[in-house]
Amino acid sequence: MKFYDEARIEVFAGDGGNGNASFRREKFIPRGGPDGGDGGHGGSIYAVADRNLNTLVDFRYTRSFRAEHGEKGGTTDCYGKGGDDMTLRMPVGTLIKNHETGELIADLDVDGKMLLIARGGKGGLGNIHFKSSTNRAPRQKTNGEPGQQFSLALELKVLADVGLLGMPNAGKSTFIRAVSAAKPKVAGYPFTTLAPNLGVVRTSEGRSFVIADIPGLIEGAAEGLGLGHRFLRHLQRTNVLLHLVDLAPFDPSTDPVHEARAIVEELRKYDELLHQKTRWLVLNKLDLIPEEERDARVRAFLDAYGEPERWFAISGINGEGCQKLIFAIQDFLDAQPKLSDEEKRAAVNGGPEAFPIGKADEDEEDEDDEDDDYDGEIIYAR
Repeated sequence: MKFYDEARIEVFAGDGGNGNASFRREKFIPRGGPDGGDGGHGGSIYAVADRNLNTLVDFRYTRSFRAEHGEKGGTTDCYGKGGDDMTLRMPVGTLIKNHETGELIADLDVDGKMLLIARGGKGGLGNIHFKSSTNRAPRQKTNGEPGQQFSLALELKVLADVGLLGMPNAGKSTFIRAVSAAKPKVAGYPFTTLAPNLGVVRTSEGRSFVIADIPGLIEGAAEGLGLGHRFLRHLQRTNVLLHLVDLAPFDPSTDPVHEARAIVEELRKYDELLHQKTRWLVLNKLDLIPEEERDARVRAFLDAYGEPERWFAISGINGEGCQKLIFAIQDFLDAQPKLSDEEKRAAVNGGPEAFPIGKADEDEEDEDDEDDDYDGEIIYAR
């Protein structure tokens, strides 16, 4: 299945049904009085995070979603049927934004999280609400309110603890195959990886982390070369980045130091916050260097590049040095403070919080309390 991480959709919550203005007319019951019921509420649209989905492909071909309208109020004090709500299932990590304003509406960062994205219209009032001692035959009623309508932009950012970064053929896919059960395609040509891959790394009983492999960057990605910066958004939620460098490139004219610096510069051009994220240097493909030359080759690279705070030398193909690296990652992640939902949301985009289920219900209850003080348009039956 092709990986889709962007989509644009239109959502239309249901309109509320109109109230009814009718009177009870039965034999032997004179002056039956008003009995027009209220219209039903329109259906709302919710979004829910589903860990069984990993792409937005369902929203690439079906772009319009409409909830049911509420039915018109009936006679004999019968209220109209409310429209059924609609639930849209999306991958965990999906950001929902207003396409026109760019405002963040919802962040589905936890499996099972359900948020209201379009509220259904309130049903109109029937004439039973307008009867009084001085108005015994009210012909007033109100129309239902329209449901909310939005043009939404969906953007998927995969949830992973660790992100892999590097030039094409730096050995990122080989590394993720070596340390997890993920089996991304590996080949001896650039851009073998065309979509993000996720792998779960288990270090011990009850201890694990998720690692994300994205397509390689090349110098000039900011100008659109290669696959550009298209997949870098998937690294924004990670806790640590692993910058893989090919220490033994196939082309002798390739300078690993220059390539490593180019990756860092492309990261800075894309997002300064991502550039400042914790980043460890991983020197890969030791297996292609004669054993007696490895230490000298590693030291020469570090002297030219500048020795970072944390660096590792590994071989993804045979696993040399990988165990030390993954246990260091696990220890680092275990030491990280646990963020609250509000802090996670601020770390992503600083956007506002959408209505969770509870708050939506509370708001609807508040609206119901205001029925007696309705100040909207009143329709007089003829």
